[in-house]
Amino acid sequence: MKRPAKVQSKDNVGEMPQPYATPYHAPVLCKEVCLHLIGDPNGIYVDGTLGGGGHTAALLDQLKPNARVIGIDQDHEALRVAGERLVHDTRFTPLYGNFSHLKALLQQLGIDKVDGVLLDLGVSSHQLDNRSRGFSFQGTGPLDMRMDPQTGIPASALINHLDEQALRRIIWTFGEERRAVAVVRNVLKKRPFETTEAFADCIREVVQGPEQHKTLARVFQAFRIAVNEELTVLEDALRATLTLVKPGGRLAVITYHSLEDRPVKRFLKFGNFEGIPYKDFFGNLITPWELILPKAIEATENEIFTNPRARSAKLRIATRIETPSA
Repeated sequence: MKRPAKVQSKDNVGEMPQPYATPYHAPVLCKEVCLHLIGDPNGIYVDGTLGGGGHTAALLDQLKPNARVIGIDQDHEALRVAGERLVHDTRFTPLYGNFSHLKALLQQLGIDKVDGVLLDLGVSSHQLDNRSRGFSFQGTGPLDMRMDPQTGIPASALINHLDEQALRRIIWTFGEERRAVAVVRNVLKKRPFETTEAFADCIREVVQGPEQHKTLARVFQAFRIAVNEELTVLEDALRATLTLVKPGGRLAVITYHSLEDRPVKRFLKFGNFEGIPYKDFFGNLITPWELILPKAIEATENEIFTNPRARSAKLRIATRIETPSA
């Protein structure tokens, strides 16, 4: 049965399958991001995870001539691709850097307040499919996993040199993989590793059957998070939005697994990462954010059909509440 196509219009980002997708990346939840993130159509917005520029392109289509979108990415290739795509729109400014340094990066442009920030925490399709980046266990490539190949240390350095306890902690904490002990024992026997294929084969020796694919995904995820310090970077970026997003402005975050979603959910609901509900004398919740919707927005069946990587995506959006410290 043919699935219904979604129609794109000028006034509302439509629902044609992947209208802003390119061979580099297919952005998720574009319609929903534009619908809920844009408050002032002439405002300043930040795409903190520019990638292929899909979300930025969608935002620019909905914003008015005096608006501005700053696209930040630590991947030089992503900046090049997005820059070529959006070069003719003078409202767009690409900026190299890690979104954990949001405030300092925007100060380079003389910007201290913005109307909205978008953080899409997923790895781009291009990064996953490009074997030379080392993010995927399918195929073979260098065991790297760095978002910015020019900084930091590759995954191979961690896998080949950390002791048993440290390796187990990474796989258990960042991958939530219950077979961490068995995987690490085999890693210690088989290392050193230089390629994703060799490392994946080591894991396959330990886990067979229907759970093998999930274990591979969890272990690779764990080392990617460790290499890029993703959870620390996320918390730093969220803290920065407290002073960066003006009262009435909005913060939108797309997560792909519980380790990301949990701190985002707590931060937007309670204003802290511990999930502690601080209240005033009258019992009212004290928080710098007001959720636009009580639950996360998830991709439609149609979007998942056209872009399977959208299946695990969750979009949470909140408005910055005016407070004495805002």
